[in-house]
Amino acid sequence: MRVIGDAGEQLGVMPTEEALRQAKEQLLDLVEISPKAVPPVCKIMDFGKYQYQKSREDRQNKSKQKKSDIKGIRLSVRTDEHDLEFKKNQAEKFLTKGSKVKIEIMLKGREKAHQDLARKNLEEFIKMISFPNKMEQEVKRYPGGFNVILAPE
Repeated sequence: MRVIGDAGEQLGVMPTEEALRQAKEQLLDLVEISPKAVPPVCKIMDFGKYQYQKSREDRQNKSKQKKSDIKGIRLSVRTDEHDLEFKKNQAEKFLTKGSKVKIEIMLKGREKAHQDLARKNLEEFIKMISFPNKMEQEVKRYPGGFNVILAPE
């Protein structure tokens, strides 16, 4: 097998027993890096330290990822003006923080007969939002009413 030292230097091709003996002399581990290569490549290293650094690197990369939250706002055909204003402010707050906003208008009972009115109310609510946004998903019909997803520009 081809052996690489702790500092990254090539130690050459040697039998497995010799590589293990050298690793034990340095109080380190012999780790197989590329088993499919001819001959297989192994490295002498502190495996515990390697695992720790790898987990730390993964944690750091995970913290740098931007999570895309979807916040929800539910309306009704009968939602009053003041409540609409409050929900509009909430939607703008969510958009300023970088979250996507899913706006749903719920239809219950006989309201389902007035789907055109519900769609119009939803579109008017979207026009009320002053923060720059784009529709990530158009107004869609689903069994309980309509919904739309807005994202900040």
